[in-house]
Amino acid sequence: MKMDPRITAYAVGELQGRERELFETELSASSTLHDEVNSMTKLVDRLTASTKLDEHFHPEEKDRLLAQCIGNLKSRTRAKKTIIGSLLALAAGLVAFAGLAGIMHQSGPFKWTNLAPLRSTSQEPSPTIVSGNAKPQVAKADTKSETATSATLEPKAMLVPNNNTALVARGAQRQRMQNMSLSLESPNRCVALSDRMACGENLPAPQPSQDNFKFKRSPSSQSEAFNNESYARIRETDFFTAKENPLSTFSIDVDTASYSNVRRFLVEERTPPADAIRTEELINYFRYDYPQPSGENAFSVNLERNHAPWNPEHELVRIGIKGRELPAEDRGPANLVFLIDVSGSMNSPDKLPLLQRSLFALVENLSNDDRVAIVTYAGSSGLVLDSTSGKEKREILAAISNLRSGGSTNGSGGIKLAYETARQNFLKGGNNRVILCTDGDFNVGVTDQGGLQKLIETERESGVFLSVLGFGRGNLKDSTMETLADKGNGNYAYIDSISEGRKVLVEQMGSTLFTIAKDVKIQVEFNPARVAGYRLIGYENRLLAKEDFNNDKIDAGEIGAGHTVTALYEIIPAGQTVQGSPSVDPLKYQQTEPKVVTASNEILTVKVRYKAPDRQKSSLIEIPLAASEIPSADKASEDFRFAAAVAAFGMKLRGSPHVGEIPWAEIQDIARGALGKDPGSYRAEFLTLVEKAKALQRGN
Repeated sequence: MKMDPRITAYAVGELQGRERELFETELSASSTLHDEVNSMTKLVDRLTASTKLDEHFHPEEKDRLLAQCIGNLKSRTRAKKTIIGSLLALAAGLVAFAGLAGIMHQSGPFKWTNLAPLRSTSQEPSPTIVSGNAKPQVAKADTKSETATSATLEPKAMLVPNNNTALVARGAQRQRMQNMSLSLESPNRCVALSDRMACGENLPAPQPSQDNFKFKRSPSSQSEAFNNESYARIRETDFFTAKENPLSTFSIDVDTASYSNVRRFLVEERTPPADAIRTEELINYFRYDYPQPSGENAFSVNLERNHAPWNPEHELVRIGIKGRELPAEDRGPANLVFLIDVSGSMNSPDKLPLLQRSLFALVENLSNDDRVAIVTYAGSSGLVLDSTSGKEKREILAAISNLRSGGSTNGSGGIKLAYETARQNFLKGGNNRVILCTDGDFNVGVTDQGGLQKLIETERESGVFLSVLGFGRGNLKDSTMETLADKGNGNYAYIDSISEGRKVLVEQMGSTLFTIAKDVKIQVEFNPARVAGYRLIGYENRLLAKEDFNNDKIDAGEIGAGHTVTALYEIIPAGQTVQGSPSVDPLKYQQTEPKVVTASNEILTVKVRYKAPDRQKSSLIEIPLAASEIPSADKASEDFRFAAAVAAFGMKLRGSPHVGEIPWAEIQDIARGALGKDPGSYRAEFLTLVEKAKALQRGN
């Protein structure tokens, strides 16, 4: 069977203009074609890296060798081993012919150095040529590194995204959903079977309909392969009695990865795994209008109480924390080291190409005082861009543009090199941070979560924080990335579209990257005279022992400038029965008579403990919530009602027994009535996700 000659032309970057556009349209609709191109690109890249052709080859000889390579690829037979054998034989002959002792960069026009990665089919920003006297420099590389070979090819004439496109403000929800849907093409698509998730190479890519919100469901019968994504187990918290367990303690969470990951599943018309749904991250994906802190406090603490929409007999208490906003000029310069996974698992349009486009947007917003370095890792690690001033945007963009994927994943080696680079360029009073960009699939070096966690905990003592950006699907290691961000004093976001990339790295750059407080903990004391029982919604993997609250050695979450954190407690008022609360046998050696309860008009007291980023001693904020008559639901603030709707959505989607029988339509109505100003249409987008969840669960 003959191969489509366009596949080879596309893989070597020779398909141009309208013909390329038509081919990419066809590529987005065909999983089989997508995999053929992916396979061809990998083979050509591997052959390129293996041969390491010298720039002194005669042009005619190079053209002959390239033609021979392409001819072999075009005429491959059904036996794949024959193809691989021919390629390896050709590569061996070329290496012997070249007689190279090391890696030599191409200075001529030879096209193999210009091979482009498989790109997303979503609309690229219009490029413009940057003019100026500065010449593009070849990125530095470790000549011993296999990664450097694939990640530091000589820059082409640099194309920079048009500023008006790259920096455009959040558009309407329709455009964002369109961008998101088109950036999700991947050979690792999965479908929900009756008893498991299934993935396969032959599943057709999801196709946007005219309204850009609906996709054709992939038939599950076409594959029996399993999804290789991994999520930490979540055991939902039950109710505790306030008399026996008056204290609830947890670390704050500013991660948002779960929301965009859940959105990815729903856009593809698949129900996300229950363990992928972290309700607190869904709630905290949205911004809420809390007041700025007063005095010297780093936070304002805001409390509100109303009825729980899924159980009117219960109450809902919202704790809202707002970090102090800092003007850009007061934030200090940033020392950023991007640690980028360029292994073979990143060779997909929703991974490395999407990451590159997201970084383009970030670079355009760097100040001249900021510094950026890039470390890549695959089988080994390499420094492809030394710490470079933000005013050298052309050089930074060139290094990003030239990233290529291939090889295994030695994440631990890259982490060490990235932290070393950050320490060497440490900015006192600045934002020193490593930003790990990966799908989390570490398979070389230290690969287990425990070992990686210890590595991160050791490195964070230097004052360099770690943030994690997750990409892709099919083999997403969500649990690993969440752990690394938590232990590295940073945050974890999942990028499912260029829109989300801009949101995290541009719109929320201050709160995402500039930390104002670390080890932030919350402890709530409930008054048994007013509260029979309570349960914290979400934060299951952030719970702390009550003794940890005053222990400054215990690690907790970090919060950035202007960031908001929201936590919801479902409360059973005094006098009601607490169903399902943990019970123990009566004590044998202690009296079990009821404890004496101090008379008070307070329902609870919230305490927040935190440290300044450069200090080891914590500060304390304390605020009580007085008992008062609860207003009607329509009198609750828009933020309260919207957060309650998101909480109900998360619990219902993961099948929580605590959400009761509240229908999807009611959740949607509550959210619709609490959209508020909604800059960026994020809340409006949420309504579409509720609609998709409703359709998946047949309207229940």
